Amino acid sequence: MSCLVLFSICRYYAICCQPLVYSNRMTPLRVSLMLGGCWVISSVISFLPIMQGWNSIGIDHLIEARKFSGDSNSTMCVFMVNKPYALTCSVVAFYIPLGLMVLAYQRIYVTAREHARQINMLQRAGGASASSDSAAHQRNHRMRTETKAAKTLGIIMGCFCLCWAPFFITNVVDPFIDYAVPEKLWAACLWLGYINSMLNPFLYAFLNKSFRRAFLIILCCGNQRSRRQSLLVPSVPCPAPTINGSTHVLR
Repeated sequence: MSCLVLFSICRYYAICCQPLVYSNRMTPLRVSLMLGGCWVISSVISFLPIMQGWNSIGIDHLIEARKFSGDSNSTMCVFMVNKPYALTCSVVAFYIPLGLMVLAYQRIYVTAREHARQINMLQRAGGASASSDSAAHQRNHRMRTETKAAKTLGIIMGCFCLCWAPFFITNVVDPFIDYAVPEKLWAACLWLGYINSMLNPFLYAFLNKSFRRAFLIILCCGNQRSRRQSLLVPSVPCPAPTINGSTHVLR
């Protein structure tokens, strides 16, 4: 979930904030730091509390009772969480990221509509110079590319929410109804989330050419054939902006 939030923020920054300097600002070091932050947050809200047993504080007697609720000669592996951990984990891991992604895509949608309206106004006005037409064409191409990427991630985000929402809703509700959720319902919600992980490679690969090229390079171990195929698609250079008749290079 944290990676999806990261992608949403990147699309928001690229479309709504500073699209001209996005490629220069989003350096490999910053990307590595953001990805590392996602792993740290995930470890803090899941691995560390569970290994320390914070999730079972106050419900140890219930866990012990369920371990021996079946055959007396065998025990079951029971994973249960108390109310504080269920609320904290679900809010940090799902509900807050979901809210951030919804806000980011709402702003992306508004910005894309405003950009389309401005382009239509310029086209109707006409009489623009060749340099203005070229700059407008480049901006339009960049906006369409970023918007398409945002739509792709929006579809991926929608699938993620549909698959994981039942689990996180059940995870919050179960401690407040004395852990009365049936075991089969728990398993169904959990496996629905696992199915989302299975779908992600197909969603990324079929919805975006850039992801397909990246997957091809990774799966082929970066051999020369895959790299040549990725280089066949021509890239559109971003021209240096012209201000008051002079050309400025962004650094």
